[in-house]
Amino acid sequence: MPKKIPQVVIYTDGACLGNPGPGGWAAILKYGRHERELSGHEKDTTNNRMELRAALEGLRALTESCQVTLYTDSTYLKRGITEWLPNWKRRNWRRKGGKLANVDLWMKLDEEITRHQILWRWVKGHAGHVMNERVDKLARKAI
Repeated sequence: MPKKIPQVVIYTDGACLGNPGPGGWAAILKYGRHERELSGHEKDTTNNRMELRAALEGLRALTESCQVTLYTDSTYLKRGITEWLPNWKRRNWRRKGGKLANVDLWMKLDEEITRHQILWRWVKGHAGHVMNERVDKLARKAI
């Protein structure tokens, strides 16, 4: 019998005081009854970089290939992964208009997503979604 792939839910968020400015990222991973919180910070960054970093670090924390449902309140992250990424890669990691911002993180995220089956979900930020509010609090605390 084939091995069952673990199903994991990840909630991510990034935050910044100023943009650019000091920033924090956070991810909450849920696997059955188990839960793990991750967070970190950077001294001089942007909100978009922290959103990417949260997803990247959440996925990196998985030790094996998983079916992942990843929740983000960042349209930049969700649209980047689900809509824009294939064209960036075809253009050698460039946008139609030129240089691609945060290319280092996009490339790392592109590499990481190949290990998993991921369903990307967008949730409206600061709208009372319990897990989104919780991960936002962790990201802000990390700053």
